[in-house]
Amino acid sequence: MRAPIGIPLICTLLGVLAACGNDQTTPSEPVSETPPTAAQMPQSVSAPGATVFLVSPTDGASVSSPLEVKFGVSGIAIAPAGESLENSGHHHLLVDMQLADLTKPIPKDAQQIHFGKGQTEATIELEPGTHTLQLVLGDSNHIPHIPPVVSNAITITVE
Repeated sequence: MRAPIGIPLICTLLGVLAACGNDQTTPSEPVSETPPTAAQMPQSVSAPGATVFLVSPTDGASVSSPLEVKFGVSGIAIAPAGESLENSGHHHLLVDMQLADLTKPIPKDAQQIHFGKGQTEATIELEPGTHTLQLVLGDSNHIPHIPPVVSNAITITVE
């Protein structure tokens, strides 16, 4: 008569089988559970001649707040953040600033407004005074393309 297989042996065998799964890693490949850093994310290449621009308001305009801002593109498609499609990106509006590093994901704050759903217009509020607006297209990971697709900065006055 055979000795019964013990519960510890069954648990060990189940653990080994679960570890086998469909994992395609080899023992020489490190397994990472942390998301890639900005340095590890490749930048998307923009199409030659791709441009982004502010349709409205126009440079030098006097406006009231809230104001409607409309974005335009040429030679590149608009796609929501997270959708990695060739020759596409989504808008980021820079208010009163320039982007310091065009190789890293664009931060999200009051001066770096993300339009990750693929929006092509928005209503924003600005304090009275002179402001600059500039668009930067980001790829699916909010990283500017190579070369960057950046509009000319415009200056507006909010009355």
